[in-house]
Parts: sequence; C-alpha cells; structure tokens
Amino acid sequence: MQHPSTTSSAVDQYRELTIRGMILGALITVIFTASNVYLGLKVGLTFASSIPAAVISMAVLKCFQGSNILENNMVQTQASAAGTLSSIIFVLPGLLMIGYWQGFPFWQTTLICIAGGILGVIFTVPLRHVLVVNSDLPYPEGLAAAEILKAGDHNQPQESEDDTPQSGVKQIVAGGILSGIFSFLVSGLRVVSESASAWFKVGSAVFQVPMGFSLALLGAGWLVGITGGIAVLLGMFFSWGIAVPYFTSTTPMPENATMVDFAINLWVTKVRYIGAGAIAVAAIWTLITLFKPMLEGMKLSFQAFGSGSDTNQSQERVNQDLSPKTMLLIILITMIILVATFYSFIASAPISFGLACALVACATTMAFIIGFLVAAASGYMAGLIGSSSSPISSIGIVSIVIISLVFMVIGQSSGIFAMAGGNQFMTALALFTASVVMAISTISNDNLQDLKTGHLIQATPWRQQVALIIGSIVGAIVISPVLELLYNAYGFTGALPRSGMDPTQALSAPQATLMTTIAKGIFSHNLEWIYIKAGVCLGIFLIVLDIVIKRLRPGWSIPPLAVGMGIYLPASVNMPIFIGTVLSYFCMRHIRKRHTDPKIQERELKATDRRGTLLAAGLIVGESIVGVAMAMIIVASIALGEGEAPLALILHNWDKIGQILGLVFFIFSILFLVNRIIKK
Repeated sequence: MQHPSTTSSAVDQYRELTIRGMILGALITVIFTASNVYLGLKVGLTFASSIPAAVISMAVLKCFQGSNILENNMVQTQASAAGTLSSIIFVLPGLLMIGYWQGFPFWQTTLICIAGGILGVIFTVPLRHVLVVNSDLPYPEGLAAAEILKAGDHNQPQESEDDTPQSGVKQIVAGGILSGIFSFLVSGLRVVSESASAWFKVGSAVFQVPMGFSLALLGAGWLVGITGGIAVLLGMFFSWGIAVPYFTSTTPMPENATMVDFAINLWVTKVRYIGAGAIAVAAIWTLITLFKPMLEGMKLSFQAFGSGSDTNQSQERVNQDLSPKTMLLIILITMIILVATFYSFIASAPISFGLACALVACATTMAFIIGFLVAAASGYMAGLIGSSSSPISSIGIVSIVIISLVFMVIGQSSGIFAMAGGNQFMTALALFTASVVMAISTISNDNLQDLKTGHLIQATPWRQQVALIIGSIVGAIVISPVLELLYNAYGFTGALPRSGMDPTQALSAPQATLMTTIAKGIFSHNLEWIYIKAGVCLGIFLIVLDIVIKRLRPGWSIPPLAVGMGIYLPASVNMPIFIGTVLSYFCMRHIRKRHTDPKIQERELKATDRRGTLLAAGLIVGESIVGVAMAMIIVASIALGEGEAPLALILHNWDKIGQILGLVFFIFSILFLVNRIIKK
C-alpha cells in the first residue's frame, strides 16, 4: 500500500501544522470536549468528533489563503481528542460518588488526563506501519474522514453539491438547531418532557413500556447501527419484560411505595447488577478474542524500536513517525508527571512516607503496564470496528477489577484498611489509577484511526502525532472545569453537591457508577455477587448465542456487550437509541430500493450515510451545547440565590401535556430528519 509518487510531489509542498490550524483545532476541541463530557455523564455515550471537526475546518479555513487538505486533516486530528479523552469521565466521577472528592481538583484532574492522553499517543506510534500502512483493517471512521477531506479539497472536483464543506456544515447546524431547541424546551423552560412511560400490572408483576425523546440519543442510534440497536432492545426487554416483573412479583411491596418507585428501586438494586455481570464477562471475552493480535502488536512495537534508526524509511515524509529518542524523552517526562500527580493524591492520606512512595510506585507501574497492554488492543479494536463502536468501557471494567485486587492485597498487608477511612482511600486510589488507563485506552483507540486518515491523504505521521498530543493537552485543560460546572449544576446519581436538589435532574454517569460499584464491592466485600453471578451466566449464554448466530447466519450478530448495556442503562435512554438505529436501517434500505444501478446505488448510499452522520453529529452537539450552557445559567442563578430552574415556566398539571408535546416534537423531528437524509 504505497503512496503514488505522481501525486506526492505536489502534496509535499502543502503546509500542515500551522498556527491558525492549531488555534482552530483548539477551539473545536474545547466545544466538542464540553459536549462529550455532558453527553457521557448523561447517558454514558460519547461521539467521535473527527468528521464534524473536518467539515468545520474545511468551511472555516477555506476563507483563508493557502489552506489545503493536509492542514484540515491536522485540525480534525487535534480535535478528535475531544471525542476520546473525554471518556475519562467514565471513571473520575466515582471519586465524588464515594465521597472522597467534593469537586474536581484542577491540577490533579488535568495532569492525569494529560499524562494518560500523551502515553496513549506514544504507545501506538510503533504500530502504525504494520497496522495502518500494511494492514487490511477497515478503520471505518478513518476512511470516512479521509473521504470527507478529499471531497472538501479545493484542488479536487466535487462529485455533487452534497460533497461540499458548506453542505456538511448546513447538516450539522440543522441537526444542532433542532436538538438545541428541544433541549432548551426540556431543561430550560421545562415545558416539554424528555420521556414518557406506560406502567401496568399483570397480577403483582410490574411492567414498563418506555419511551424517550432525546434527539441526541436518536443521533447516537444512527451511529450505532441496527445490530447494536437490536442488542440494546434485547437487553431492555430482559430488564423490563422479564427481570423486573419477576422481582416485583416475588418481593413484597412496601406500604408507602408507589408501583413505579417500587419497580425502579428493584431495577437499581438487583437488575442493574445483572447487567454489570453481563458487561464484565462480555468485556473479558472481547479482550480474550484480541489477545493474539495484542501480543502481535507488542512484538511489532519492540521491533519498531529496534529499527528506529533506519534512515531509508525516515527519508520519506509520509513514513516519518516521532523518533524513538523523542518518544523515550516524552515517556520520561510523562512518567514524572504521573509520579508527581499520584504523590499529590496519596500525600493527603495519613500514612507513612515509605508506604506513600510504595503506593505511588505501584500505581504508576500498573497505569504504565496495563496502559501499554490495552493500547495494542484498543488500536486493533479501532481498526476492526471503529472508534465509536469500540467497547472502551470494557477496558475500564477489566482494569478496575485488576487494579482493585492488587490494591486490596497491598491494603491488607500494610494495615491501611485498619485505619479510619482506609477503605475509602484505597477505593479512590484504584479509581484514580484506572482513570489513567482509560485515558491511554481512548487515545490509543483514536490515534491509529487518525493515522489511517493521514495515510490515505498522504499526511506526515509525526505531525499528526504532535497534533493529537496538542489536542490531548487542550482537552485535558477543559475537562476539569466542565466537570465542575456540570456537577454543581446537576449533580451525579448518588452525589449531589447541595441538599434539596432534584435527584431526577442528576446526570446518571452510568459507567462511572458501574466502575464505582465494582471497586467499592471489591474493597468492602459486599458486592451483590448473586446478581452479578447471574449476569456472568447470562453473559456467557449471550457469547455462545452470538457465536452460533455468526456461524449459522454470516453477517448477523448479537453483541453481548450491547445487550449488557441495554440491561444497565435506563429504558428511556435505550429507546431513542434503538429508534435511531431503526431510522438508519430503513433510510439505507429505502435508498437501495430506489436505485438499482450498482454505481448509482453505491454513490447514493455514501451520500445518504454522510448526510445522516452529519445530522446525527449535529443532534448530539446541539443538545450537548445547550446542556452545558444551561449548566452555566443554573450555576450563576444559584450563586445569585435565584434557584436551580431560573428559566422554568411554572405550569400546573402540565405533566401529561408535557409528555404529549415531547412525543409530537420527537415525531416531527424524525420526519424532518428522514426528509433531509433521503432527499432526491
């Protein structure tokens, strides 16, 4: 897979890593990081920002003289950190949930994100040549980003009006305005409901028929695809069609409890643990299936270091990675940052200096070694199924189990658990260490995807690697303030900053809740093991079922991890995701039926998928930005003593009307989106 020499000479003259590009990339990173943090805390999902960042970059830089495809690529590479590093929120809020932190200390949070992000870049650099250049891995998002960059290149002819950067921006803006209006009506004016459910009893068994109206989740569903949507639906059916009815029929309902509160409490205290067990075993299975390529990745990594002085390769611009000496220097600096940050975290504990140093060494070593192992797995996952679909949370689950068990042994042998607050301290340290591994995993997952894009358009790899490091640093600086803002405005499930807050408005932070539950259960020996074991058995069954289906019907699948998430996430979150997957499926099916000529069909399918992807990104960004903006307004209102809903319209007996309005707006939005997506 060599670059054609006939075109490389012209591309060699292009400017890539420019000041204006870095500034634009930083601005996009700030916006998308804030959006991803909000969305991740709300529903446990983040969106890949490479494609919308590329479209925005092309539209903006076209106004400046001398812009080109490689400069646009650097902007999207830098901004892609927003869609990945923000996944560290899947762990960090747990420190507030266990009561160890009362906020997010800026320097500790920022430095841990920076260190993990940079290591994620460095660990995957040696894999580029064999996993990207000489590999048949599809890298779906990397390929898509390259196609969009090519379509927006001023030096190449456009096939249609849909390929222009301006067209892409229009789609993102349209989706953003639509979901922004809906989000403002829900969280600002509070005149529209975001969900509605029908509850009924059969005997003493309680059933729920749920519905959610979130347009951001509808957009997320488009990106997930029908296979994942069906798996999520199966998980939801298991929760509310089998497990909750069973528990409500066999558990006496308290006298003062309502039917709805009773069912939800059983789902939280029992069924969610089944989902956690299924997710855990599915995560382990995912890593087992990737064990061989992970070992191959490690072998290739060492080989690349050994041949790093090969001057023949380094003479070609398109083959220039960061040099081994530069990488080792960056690793050394990053390790110093890690040691300092871990020590500042541990120093507040009432333990001896020697024990503190031992814990720092252990935490740093585990973060480095486990991070290096998962980097190869994450890179392969990105190549196989794309960054958005990669089960990054599975990496976090396995990591938190391993780290917690190691710290459990240290805590028991050193007597820390006998100290006041020792259990809480060790749980917090396990979560803090796992957050580094999560940062490494997410950036590793993204780096090779970006390098694939660069390879296809003849970018310079080392410049992309520098751009992603810059993006990691900018994103890390943003994460702490945004987390602090959202926490003070909404709170998290099980962690409210003030008394009297409405817990229904709290951000659920599902992955962080799960990680915290597992860590606390390991250290306190009080995990609901019976339900987790049931979840493990269910996960094993789902794995076997998935294998059988794949063999009997090639191309079909029931991802066990997605089923587990369907059990674990609230039903009002799952439904719009599922509807989004169905919307994607039928739109693409409609295009296939409309166009029978293979060439026209392929072109129209690509254009339809691009419109849908850009609109979906707009839906996610619009709701996320309004969510962050409302958080600012709420915090300012609280500071002025004006309450937590300063813009809310006080309407009596409005619940049913709000639900009807939500349903009407949701249906209208679907019709609007379908019209734009499948337009002739």
